[in-house]
Amino acid sequence: MDPYGYMGGIGESVEEGFKANAGEPLADGVAVAAEADVIAALQTVYDPEIPVDVYELGLIYKHDISDKGDVTVEMSLTAPGCPVAGELPGWVADAVAKVEGIGQVEVTITWDPAWTPELMSEDAKLALGMD
Repeated sequence: MDPYGYMGGIGESVEEGFKANAGEPLADGVAVAAEADVIAALQTVYDPEIPVDVYELGLIYKHDISDKGDVTVEMSLTAPGCPVAGELPGWVADAVAKVEGIGQVEVTITWDPAWTPELMSEDAKLALGMD
């Protein structure tokens, strides 16, 4: 269970390095999407039990776009036993892969550093009554 009380139950635990993939290589000559478009896609993914997107929650530690339009995302979860731990990285990969100008997407789970509420944006803290 989430140590901060936001998550309901215990789900499938995922290990460091768990990966989810989506997308296909971009065709030659296709313009690569802007970083803002990738961030906007990340902001469409929500944990079903928390009314804040994964980006604002601070779960996305890093996102890189290659010159070929491939994206690598490094993210964490609020807890290893998050009820959607095995699914959330795939949701992130799928959301980013839908962006025009994005090719293959690889999302990797990391537990270092461990997620804490301090990683949340001010908007997320306000939405969760933590201001």
